[in-house]
Amino acid sequence: MTVWVDHLVVAAATLAQGVAWCEATLGVVPGPGGRHALFGTHNRLAKMASEAYPDAYLEIIAVDPDAPPPGRVRWFGLDDPALQAKLQQHGPRLVHVVARSTMLDMHRWGLINVGLQPGDPVSAHRETPEGRLAWQILVRADGRLLCGGALPTLIQWQGRHPTAAMAASGLALQALTLRGVPERARDVLRLRGVQVLADGTPALSATLATPRGEIVLESA
Repeated sequence: MTVWVDHLVVAAATLAQGVAWCEATLGVVPGPGGRHALFGTHNRLAKMASEAYPDAYLEIIAVDPDAPPPGRVRWFGLDDPALQAKLQQHGPRLVHVVARSTMLDMHRWGLINVGLQPGDPVSAHRETPEGRLAWQILVRADGRLLCGGALPTLIQWQGRHPTAAMAASGLALQALTLRGVPERARDVLRLRGVQVLADGTPALSATLATPRGEIVLESA
């Protein structure tokens, strides 16, 4: 019933800015991603699996300017005017972590029982050259991230995992610390390989091995 780190989320004002940030900061050009019609977003991905974090990857995500309005609040707080202003002023930034579960409903109710509302399960999918990727993910109706983004969004993949088709990128996740997550929530999730603290800042701190050496990404 352990929950694993699935991917880190870097938000960008535009996807082109996110790609440029990844190359300048991490020394790699992210691989292809896709569009999320349900939420009006698009992304680029880079594999960063390591022994401690198997199948982990980096997601650079932005509002898709060519997509129609989704008719609902976008995930990962991307509709928050304050976040968008910061992205415009300061550039892309680490905002969140998604963790994968094989027992999504059980972990959802576990969080509810300790006083947190992680959202309802939403079914989503996108097409890739290798076939359809499909998953269930917990998304709050208001799109808000809890604990300053430190409480992971939970996902359960249906079928193959996206990293199965990703080429090595030269990135490897070495360590992840989450701050501001209540102890009872930590006990529900049992995040493998993650230091979870009840208080402190920044909310997220991730250490990556990259072609430019060791890089630490922190949320604001």
